[in-house]
Amino acid sequence: MRFRLTDDQAALRAGVRELLERRFGRQALRAAVDAPGRLDRVLWRALGEAGFFALRLPEADGGVGLGLPEAVLAFEEAGRALLPGPLLATHLAAGTVPGAASGETVVAAVDGELVEWLDAADAVRGDASGAVALRSVDPLTPLHRVTVPPGAAAVPPGPIAVPPSPEAVPTGPVAVPPDAVSVPTGPVTVPPDPVAAPPDPVAVLLTAAEQLGTAGRVCELAVEHARARQQFGRPIGAFQAVQHLCADLLVRAETARAAVYAAAVTADPVDIAAARLLADEAAVQGARDCLQVHGGMGFTWEADVHLHLKRAWVRARRGGGSAHGAELLAAALAG
Repeated sequence: MRFRLTDDQAALRAGVRELLERRFGRQALRAAVDAPGRLDRVLWRALGEAGFFALRLPEADGGVGLGLPEAVLAFEEAGRALLPGPLLATHLAAGTVPGAASGETVVAAVDGELVEWLDAADAVRGDASGAVALRSVDPLTPLHRVTVPPGAAAVPPGPIAVPPSPEAVPTGPVAVPPDAVSVPTGPVTVPPDPVAAPPDPVAVLLTAAEQLGTAGRVCELAVEHARARQQFGRPIGAFQAVQHLCADLLVRAETARAAVYAAAVTADPVDIAAARLLADEAAVQGARDCLQVHGGMGFTWEADVHLHLKRAWVRARRGGGSAHGAELLAAALAG
């Protein structure tokens, strides 16, 4: 089976990268770091206009009409750029929550005991009542914790709280009272898409795609620094120890890329589980090795390397972490 990108897919990836470089370059990234928790609504609507959230929505429903491989390419670029916001929840809500596909509505989702970007959300998938703000390790991913009953799914099939109309989007998240039967003047309760029940393979794969973007980017950063940094009269990339770190970065990233792209084609849950495990390792260990190549300056606030590591840590907790994927893969191999 061949996994070479088609011309259209390559153009899509290049277009998303160009859009993000233009709308969310390094200056915008650092501005977002300095203003944690603030979601850029202008950028969000620009993503909607570009079709980011509606990529997999059928054209008959106002979407782009593409498939999972194209969504993987878009999310890989988002991960590479450290694009903030509840991208995954909003993408999965397109076609279900009014305004999600166009970027007019920001959608958050309860994922196990965590919710990303709750305060910035207009709609919340799952029951986030009683959520408590946490101090997130990632300055670009505000987190809340909710109480989840033992054995509950990662994204419980609760209501989706949405504003009464897409024309009147409130500034804060909308909540549905747990004992409410009908709320005539409040938000409208819409049942979630049943295929979004956890563990949702699409959510798992798109998270892996974001991790793949981080893995590729930290590899680039490490190689760039190894070429530019001089020590003992020559680039540090001339030293074998640094070469080995960079080689390991590339091997992990390309191994994960092959697995993620293959899983996007097959859409098989076992393939997706394997891809997620490889992508998590490539992102987290890759960011650690990139820090090692950068030396002391990699740990400074001004460097971007630590931001990739922190985002990789947060993503690795999604969908219950690696435990479910490891169990699914083990069962498939044992069976």
